[in-house]
Amino acid sequence: MGGLRNIYRLGLKELWSLFRDPVLMGLVVYTFTGAVFFVANGVQTEVRNAAIAVIDEDRSTLAARLRDAFLPPHFQPADLIDVGEMAPAMDRGTYSFVLHVPAGFEADVLSGRNPTLLLAVDATAMTLAGNGTAYIERIVQDEVADFLGPGAGAAVQAATLVPRARFNPNLQSQWFFAVMQVTGNVTILSVVLSGAAVIREREHGTIEHLMVMPVTTLELMMAKIWANGLVIVSAAVLSLLLVVEGLMGIPVPGSIGVFAVGAGVYLFSVTALGIMLATFATTMPQFGLLAIPVFVVLYLLSGGVTPVEAMPEPLHTLMQASPATHFTSFAQAVLYRDAGLGLVWTDLAAVAGIGSVFLGLALLRFRKTMAAAR
Repeated sequence: MGGLRNIYRLGLKELWSLFRDPVLMGLVVYTFTGAVFFVANGVQTEVRNAAIAVIDEDRSTLAARLRDAFLPPHFQPADLIDVGEMAPAMDRGTYSFVLHVPAGFEADVLSGRNPTLLLAVDATAMTLAGNGTAYIERIVQDEVADFLGPGAGAAVQAATLVPRARFNPNLQSQWFFAVMQVTGNVTILSVVLSGAAVIREREHGTIEHLMVMPVTTLELMMAKIWANGLVIVSAAVLSLLLVVEGLMGIPVPGSIGVFAVGAGVYLFSVTALGIMLATFATTMPQFGLLAIPVFVVLYLLSGGVTPVEAMPEPLHTLMQASPATHFTSFAQAVLYRDAGLGLVWTDLAAVAGIGSVFLGLALLRFRKTMAAAR
C-alpha cells in the first residue's frame, strides 16, 4: 500500500508539472483538436475539384456532352484546349486530366466501330490519378450509353454487381482520417510526454531530489506512466466526443469506453518506450531527434495509413512486434465496426505482452540513469 501511495502522489506531481508547462499543454490541446480537424478535412482520397481539360477534335454533339459531363464537386468545369497545349499545361500542373476526343468519334460510336479515347493523367498525385481515372471512365461510359439510348444493341450483361459499403457508406475520407488521426496522435503524444517528463527532471535538477526520497525506481517510472497516460486518454476521448462527433459531425458507432480501456493498456507500452528513449538523451533536442524516427515508423507502419497485409512479408512479420500495429487493429474494430471486447481481446493481449517487455527494458535503463546521477 505504501508503494501505491507513492505512485499516486508522484503521479500528482507529474500532473502538476505538466499543467504548468504551457508548451506541452498547448501541444496536447492542438494535437487532439486542430491537428485532427485540419488533417481530416485537408487530406482527401476521393476525387474533389479536380482540374480537367478536353481536346475536342470531333466537334460533335457527343463530344460536347462529354465535355459538359464533368461537374462540381468532383471536377472543375472542363477547359477546351488544343493538342499543342496539352504537354505544356500538364508540365505546369495546370490539369490533372486531359481527355482527347479524336475526329470522327461520334460517327464511329454510331456505326459500332468501338473508337478509342485518350486520357492523359498526371500520376504524381497517385490517389487522385487512380480514383479520378475510374470516375472519368464511368462518366464516359454513362454518357455514351445515354447518347445511344435504349435498344441500341448493347450487350446484355450476364450478372450485375451491386456494391454495399459498410461502416462508411458514402466512402468519405473524413470519416477515416478523423478517427485514425486521434489514434495516431495517441502514439506520438505518449512518447513525447513520457520522455519529456524524464528530461524535465534532469534539466530542472529535480532528479537529485527524487533520489533521496524513500521511493523506488519502479515507483518513479510508474507514476510518470499513469499521470501522462491519464492526460492522453482523457484528451483522446474528449477529441472523439467534442471534435470528431461534435464539431465535424462524424459518427463514431463503437464504444468510446471500450476504446479508452484499450488505450489505457496501450499507453503502458508506448509511455515505457518514451521513458526508455529519454534515458539515452540528456536534453529535449536530443530526445526529439531520437524520438521522431521511432514514432514516425510506428505510425506509418501501424496499419492506419496502409494495410499491414499489403506490406512485404518480412516487414509484415516484423510489425507484429509493434504495439502500435495491434492497437490500430483494436481501434479500427472498436470505433468503426462496434466490436466488443470478446472480439478484440487478442489485440489487447498482444499489446499487454509487448508492453510488459518495453516496461522491463525501460525499467532497466531508468535504473541505470538514476544510478549514474548519484
